[in-house]
Amino acid sequence: MDRRVVITGMGGLCGLGTDAASLWTGMREGRSAIGPIVNSELHELKGMIGAEIKALPEHDIDRRQLVSMDRFSVLAVLAAHEAMRQAGLSWDEGNAHRFGATVGSGFGGWDATEKAYRTLLLGGATRTELFFGVKTMPSAAACQVSMSLGLRGPVFGVTSACASGNHAIASAVDQIKCGRADVMLAGGSDAPLVWMVLKGWEAMRVLAPDTCRPFSADRKGVVVGEGAGMAVLESYEHAAARGARILAEVAGVGLSGDASHIAAPAVHGPEAAMRACLADAGLNAEDVDYLNAHGTGTKANDQMETAAIRRVFGDHANSLSVSSTKSTHAHCLGAASALEMIACVMAIQEGVVPPTANYREPDPNCDLDVTPNVPRERRVGVAMSNAFAMGGMNAVLAFRKV
Repeated sequence: MDRRVVITGMGGLCGLGTDAASLWTGMREGRSAIGPIVNSELHELKGMIGAEIKALPEHDIDRRQLVSMDRFSVLAVLAAHEAMRQAGLSWDEGNAHRFGATVGSGFGGWDATEKAYRTLLLGGATRTELFFGVKTMPSAAACQVSMSLGLRGPVFGVTSACASGNHAIASAVDQIKCGRADVMLAGGSDAPLVWMVLKGWEAMRVLAPDTCRPFSADRKGVVVGEGAGMAVLESYEHAAARGARILAEVAGVGLSGDASHIAAPAVHGPEAAMRACLADAGLNAEDVDYLNAHGTGTKANDQMETAAIRRVFGDHANSLSVSSTKSTHAHCLGAASALEMIACVMAIQEGVVPPTANYREPDPNCDLDVTPNVPRERRVGVAMSNAFAMGGMNAVLAFRKV
């Protein structure tokens, strides 16, 4: 269990762009991708806002595979291919069994689910499309990544609502540390901009009517987005042996459960996950330079998270750089923390803390340096990423400069 795990490639797409570089540029500049949803058929849901991918990039996914894929699987495969290209990796018959994939998804194939609902219950059809079942599986994205890239090692899906991306990366780290794989593709993907999912969020009365303003006193709630983020994880020995460029090390993992409430956030679970992450990485609180907050833009989450950060970091919380990039790419559910992994790694690479966009009014209950609106140059040796899900499933990752 003492194998070091490093990141050698990243891929992603969301409302900010269709590759990891454009995502980082948007996050670094504090450019918000939130606006009216125009591509999805939302029926009587008029004027709904979100962060949608306006057009997918050109790709060469085999048509025979494409017909069995829901949108969230397509996004995952596109991000995985980009990550593999950046890592400069390829597989062959001799090593494919040492390459695996874990992909998190909070919702799975809801595009196919809604189409089936409208076809069967509203349209009077007697059967669904042939691939309905395999399109909707939460594990489908991991399966499709595996098939598209020929990965024959550990392959499975992870579903823990809005912490799915971090849980998937943590699970992939474990596969490498335990010696079950040398390389893992890991991240998250979700495509929730469909009528039925948005109706569910609407019913909880947590959707913002204008934009996402994490930590700002005038924040009004969550904005939903779509996207995928994937990373190539390798054992340090495997990466060094092939002369790979190492982007960062996954230094620590912290996991916890609130065991409290299905929807309301609690302080003790996130606090425990952050403490566990620091301990796993062998870090002191003072070693962390940047924290990518869960930062959903709801009153409850942002105040809870601030309290948890202050408990864990103590006086260092006053000099810790914090931001929520959900203010730019919205809350992409199972993909959110995978996209935020890109922000953490690039903050380490470039020495720039991405801002919390759309910030207008200080909240005395969110008294952190949230890097409002403007990026900040700062040496980032260690970055942490928080992901806290409904039901109290918490996953925190620490990334370290190599």
